[in-house]
Amino acid sequence: MASRSTNGSSPARPAIIGVILAVALVASIVVAVTIGPANITFGEAWGSIGSHLGFGTSPLPVLRDGIVWELRLPRVLTAAAVGAGLAISGAVMQAITRNPLADPYLLGLSSGASLGAVSVVLLGFSLLLPVAAFLGAMVALVLTLLLASSLGAITPTRTVLAGLAVSSLAGAITSLVIFWTATGDSFREILGWLLGSLAGARWPAVAIAVVALVVAGIPIMLTGRVLDAFAFGDVSASSLGVNVSATRWGLLTATALLTGAMVSVSGSIGFVGLILPHGVRLLVGPAHRALLPLSALVGAIFLLWADTAARSLFEPRELPVGIVTAIIGAPIFALLLGRRRSET
Repeated sequence: MASRSTNGSSPARPAIIGVILAVALVASIVVAVTIGPANITFGEAWGSIGSHLGFGTSPLPVLRDGIVWELRLPRVLTAAAVGAGLAISGAVMQAITRNPLADPYLLGLSSGASLGAVSVVLLGFSLLLPVAAFLGAMVALVLTLLLASSLGAITPTRTVLAGLAVSSLAGAITSLVIFWTATGDSFREILGWLLGSLAGARWPAVAIAVVALVVAGIPIMLTGRVLDAFAFGDVSASSLGVNVSATRWGLLTATALLTGAMVSVSGSIGFVGLILPHGVRLLVGPAHRALLPLSALVGAIFLLWADTAARSLFEPRELPVGIVTAIIGAPIFALLLGRRRSET
């Protein structure tokens, strides 16, 4: 008799779903690049992209060619990379803290990044925003881990509580700085970033997000068996040969680096890392070898289309993508909670 996976489905099911999602992601990128107010056709958009890759000449004049190559394509690719990174980070945080409500920002990363970003905007150095946001997230991580370790051995509960404390402090300082100094255009820029926005995504943002995904995201996805061991508690993980303390520190650091890089180019986008791993678990079960890569694919598709909706549904106005993810994510999360309650 053929073996079954943990959720009762065929072991081949995750692979089949992965292929379907990969095709859907490529198709989503192809279609999303053609959507926008400039009325550029599918053939024109991809002729323009092909010309920049060395295949023929662009069918578009310079201005419209720039809309495709300098605006739409980098924004679509950044959305996909950020969505994948946040979904991976959320799945890992839920595993190592054994907290189904954990998300990538649990360690205070979002609040730390926000404080760094707000500071440079108000100082007039907006070009340094990604760098400042990343450094702010890393400072928040260090403070969270130092606070957690000062209370004794780093445990999931202590880590969560330390993260909440650091997040509250950084959030309060950010609010104070905005209230005291922000005016006019700087206030609008800060508000847009805090709500999560990919409007300013260009090729440097693509580079940051993709490099972070390759350097941190791929190694994290290879730790599926280790994360499965954490599901049974620290004692069980240790009995299976896992160095619990070192592994937790390593995964927390790698996840924070990945999240910090994503937040630095997109602002704080909620619900991606919270709800999507739960949704993927309903499809393939809790095993992280399948959960992590499939969460990355679902996250990429979800955020790509959420951002496409944010920039196109209310033309000529554009919504911060964080608003769209919250509108979609909140009711989905409520449904997931209801499902979990009915199963217990």
